[in-house]
Amino acid sequence: MAPDPSAVRSLAISAEDLLAALEADARDGPTTVLRVTPPYSGRMRARLHVVQPGEDDETLHLPPAELVTDAVPSYPTPDETADELREREDETYTVDRHRTYHERRVETWREAVLDHIVDAVTLPSTDHEVTVSLLGP
Repeated sequence: MAPDPSAVRSLAISAEDLLAALEADARDGPTTVLRVTPPYSGRMRARLHVVQPGEDDETLHLPPAELVTDAVPSYPTPDETADELREREDETYTVDRHRTYHERRVETWREAVLDHIVDAVTLPSTDHEVTVSLLGP
C-alpha cells in the first residue's frame, strides 16, 4: 500500500452511499462526498462522508456529481412534486397524498440514477483516471 493516490486503479462505491451523497447535495445539505483514505492500493473503496473543517488533506474527496453522467435526472424537490400533484386532474392535493407521491418520485429517481454511473473518474488534484465499480442494486 502506498501514500500516493496514483497507486489506485479502481474504486468500489456502494450504490446507497452514492445516492445518499447525491440527495444531500440536491437538498443543499452539508458537503457530502465519497471519501478514499490512505494508504492507497490498486483497489479501493470510496465511502460516504460529510466533510468537516480541518480534515486530513491526504484523503481523496470525490464529489458525487462527478460519478454520474450529465444526463442523470435531477432530484425531485418537494416543491416540484407538490406542483405536479396539484396539476393532476385525477387527484386532489392533500399533505398525505403529497408525501406518498414525493416518496414514489424519489424512489423512481433513485432507480434512474443507477443507469447513469460513469465507468471512470479522474481523482481530485491528480490527472490519474480510475475505473468505477458500483456495489449493490
